[in-house]
Amino acid sequence: MTIALIALAIVLLVAISAFFSGSETALTATSKARMLQMEKAGDHRATIVGRLIADREKLIGAILLGNNVVNILASALATSVLLAIFGQAGVVYATLGMTFLVLVFGEILPKTLAIGSPDRMARAAAPVLSVVVAALSPIVAAVQVLIRGILHLIGWNAADGMAVLSAADELRGQVDLLHAEGSVVKDERDRFGGLLDLGELDVSDVMVHRTSMHTVNAAEPADQIVEAILASPYTRVPIWEGEPENIVGVVHSKDLLRILKSAGGDMSNVDILTVTKKPWFVPDTTSLNDQLNAFLKRKAHFALVVDEYGEVQGLITLEDILEEIVGEIADEHDIALSGVRPQPDGSVNVDGAVPIRDLNRAMDWTLPDEAATTIAGLVIHEARIIPEPGQAFTFHGYRFQVLRRSRNRITSLRITPLDRLPVPT
Repeated sequence: MTIALIALAIVLLVAISAFFSGSETALTATSKARMLQMEKAGDHRATIVGRLIADREKLIGAILLGNNVVNILASALATSVLLAIFGQAGVVYATLGMTFLVLVFGEILPKTLAIGSPDRMARAAAPVLSVVVAALSPIVAAVQVLIRGILHLIGWNAADGMAVLSAADELRGQVDLLHAEGSVVKDERDRFGGLLDLGELDVSDVMVHRTSMHTVNAAEPADQIVEAILASPYTRVPIWEGEPENIVGVVHSKDLLRILKSAGGDMSNVDILTVTKKPWFVPDTTSLNDQLNAFLKRKAHFALVVDEYGEVQGLITLEDILEEIVGEIADEHDIALSGVRPQPDGSVNVDGAVPIRDLNRAMDWTLPDEAATTIAGLVIHEARIIPEPGQAFTFHGYRFQVLRRSRNRITSLRITPLDRLPVPT
C-alpha cells in the first residue's frame, strides 16, 4: 500500500512538472497584442496573463523553482522505493525511469502541446500560476539577489549582457518573420517598415535636393514666369531673387490662376510677388516623424530645408513623407522617371541620384543607407574616390560599375548582385 501511494505521488508530481513546463512555454510564446485585445474585450484571464508576463523574471523564476522542487521530490521518492526493492541497483533504475518520465511527460509532451496553442494554454494556466508566483515570490527574490551578488563578485553585470531592443525593432522583426512565412506580402512589409522608419530618418534623407528643385526667377518677365509655373508638374513653385538660394516666396498654381482671372488673362499685368506665400524653412536634421506632425499642425504641405548655416539644401513635401510609408505616389502630372532599369542578365542600371531606400524597396535589396542618401553617394563613400567611368567595385554583396559621370557626379551605374554574376570557367 505504501508503494502504491508513493507511485501515485510520483505521478502527481510529474503532472505538476508538466503543468509548469507547459505554462512556461505558453507564457513565453503568447502574443502580448492578442492578450491586450482580449483584456479590452473583458477577458479576466487575459488580464492575469498580461500581469504575469509584465514581470517575466519573477514569472520564470517561480516556474523554475516550482518545477525543480517537484522533479527533485519525485526523483527522491522513486529512488527510495527502488532502493528498498532492488538495493543499490535501484539508484540506476530510478535515474533511468525518472529521466524518461520527466523528459517525455514532464517536458516534451506539455511543451509541444503548449507551443501549438500558447494563448489558450496561457489563459488556462494563468489563475493558478498567479497564486504560485505570489507564494514563491519571496524565495525567488532572495535567489535573484544571491545570483546577482555572485555575478557581481566575478565582475559581470547582468544588465550589460541584455540585448536591448526597442518596440520598433521588435515590431520590425515580427513583420519580417511574417513576411518570410508568407503571411505578409512585400508591399505590406515595406509600408510597415516605412512607418517605423519615420523617427529614424531626417528630412535631408528624403528631400528633393536643390539641384533638382524647380524654381523661378522673380526678375524674369511676368508672362515667362506664369508660363514656367503652369508648365511645371508641381503645384507649388519656389520664387527666388538675386541668386537661386535666396528663396523669397512660394507660388501655388491655384493662387496664380485666380490672379490671372482677375487680370482678365493678361499675364503682363500680373505681379508674381503679390501671390507668393512666405516660405517655411526647416532644419535638415528634423526627423520625418516630427516634420509630419509639423505639416499636420500647420496644415501645410511644403517646406524648404536649410543646413546649420541657413543655406537652402532642398525642399520637403507632405507627399515625400507619405511616400516613405506607402511607396511611390504617381498622378497624371508626375514625370515617370524611376531611374531603375532591370536588365535581362540580372543586373540593374541605376541613375546615380536614385535614393538608396527607393532602390532597396523596388528591388527588395538591403543596401545600407546610413552613410549616404543616393546610390552614387554610397559608391563614393565606399570607394573613397570619385571613380571614373568603367571602374567597378564590390561591396555589400553587389558589384557596382560606373557607366557615366558628369564632372564630379556619378550619373549612371550598373549594379549586379554577386550571386547573379557569371561563374568564371
